[in-house]
Amino acid sequence: MASSGVNHLAQPCVHGHFVSSYVEKKSRLMKWISKIFKVGSKQGSLNGRPPRFLGEENMAFHNPNRSMDEHSRSEHEELDRAVALSLAEDLKRPNGYRRRTNNDEDLARALQDSLNMPSYPPYAPPQFFPGGYSMHSHLPVRYCGGCNHEIGFGKYLGCMQNFWHPECFRCHACNYPITEHEFSLSGRNPYHKSCFKELHHPKCEVCYQFIPTNGAGLIEYRSHPFWCQKYCPSHEYDNTVRCCSCERLESWNARYISLGDGRSLCFECMETAIMDTGDCQPLYHSIRDYYEGMNMKIDQQIPMLLVERQALNEAIEGEKNGYHHMPETRGLCLSEEQTVSSIQRRPRIGGNRLLGMKTQQQKLTRKCEVTAILVLYGLPRLLTGSILAHELMHGWLRLKGYRNLSPAVEEGICQVLSYMWLESEVMPESRNMPSTSTASSSSTSSSSKKGGKSETEKKLGEFFMNQIAQDTSTAYGEGFRIANAAVNRYGLRNTLNHIRMTGAFPV
Repeated sequence: MASSGVNHLAQPCVHGHFVSSYVEKKSRLMKWISKIFKVGSKQGSLNGRPPRFLGEENMAFHNPNRSMDEHSRSEHEELDRAVALSLAEDLKRPNGYRRRTNNDEDLARALQDSLNMPSYPPYAPPQFFPGGYSMHSHLPVRYCGGCNHEIGFGKYLGCMQNFWHPECFRCHACNYPITEHEFSLSGRNPYHKSCFKELHHPKCEVCYQFIPTNGAGLIEYRSHPFWCQKYCPSHEYDNTVRCCSCERLESWNARYISLGDGRSLCFECMETAIMDTGDCQPLYHSIRDYYEGMNMKIDQQIPMLLVERQALNEAIEGEKNGYHHMPETRGLCLSEEQTVSSIQRRPRIGGNRLLGMKTQQQKLTRKCEVTAILVLYGLPRLLTGSILAHELMHGWLRLKGYRNLSPAVEEGICQVLSYMWLESEVMPESRNMPSTSTASSSSTSSSSKKGGKSETEKKLGEFFMNQIAQDTSTAYGEGFRIANAAVNRYGLRNTLNHIRMTGAFPV
């Protein structure tokens, strides 16, 4: 949006012109003296009317109206008379010889200023003179607002309550002189209108064009609440690709990777994406160790499979119980016997799509309350881990005999465990919980393999935590906020005991 302290000015400057040619000045002076002697009396009277100076020096400034008071007019007549008589006397000397006096330069300056300083310019000029006044002539001395040097003979500008050499009135951005009739002003800094637009008019981060104005003339754009990605409103319905993990829109100079099931992944999320069941096993076992570190050990060996989107949706349809996060479910704690197609070999990237994926049908039999945990493939390590932490909590509750919990209570406490695990990965010192980074998958970056994380991965983790905290759904959003408040107040163990006895969170 346009800056609040910006003015766009049309025809802002008063243009003046000092006479710089000696021949022209002499010619005009002789005409003026001749006129004085023709119409003057014995006392050199001008019959009460000041001369009108016409020519190049009056291109911008015009003569005043006859409303000047008599006292001011008399002063000008006296000055004109003195200058004319002095020059006429010098012209009578032989061989053009002139005796220099201390007042010659002052008289010349006074004459020059009388030619160039009218009272009523076409545009209001500055009403003050930064240079002050001459000591001898008591006439204003102009100084340039750019170089601070006196403005001598030649062209000048009057704007922004100052005078300028034309070459000194420059754009604050590109430092080139401003010669157009319009310019933008931000604070005390002038800009070319094009430079100001380039600096301050927001650009779309998808198409890289200036964001257009709406029907009311206002700049209207959309912005992601976490990433602050600004983009044109039209990209929300023009089929612009959005990353299925971080939700950022695809820019026109960077193609996302298509996962082949309607989802796409940006390059930052792709760096740590987990693509097959084998890749996910180390992460799965590290999260089980995380549970054990909190005295919540899971004794049963629950199978974990990475599956495609279609296979996960089919498994959800075959599941009789459970509450699922719509519109996109990314994980499932399966309690029914089913045959599921899992990903056994990670695909390779060809262009902007995945190639060579290998799947295998696997029959899942029920050996306990939990048949298997299914997770959507192709998601970054931290997002995959948060889904596993959530689904493992569902399994822990069923194995420990927590029955008939409301969706808000069960999904809420599962989201708390997901959030806590992310917190231990992104900010391991926050709850004094051990990080599971050391057991990362083979698809993660080298920094993750060494137990560290890049700033990009940490930022992704913060985004996933923000998604959980800001979820607007009743079960996952409100349930998490109530459960998290209870855990922060009473601790996880006391909260779980209260849920077992009452089926609700402690207040």
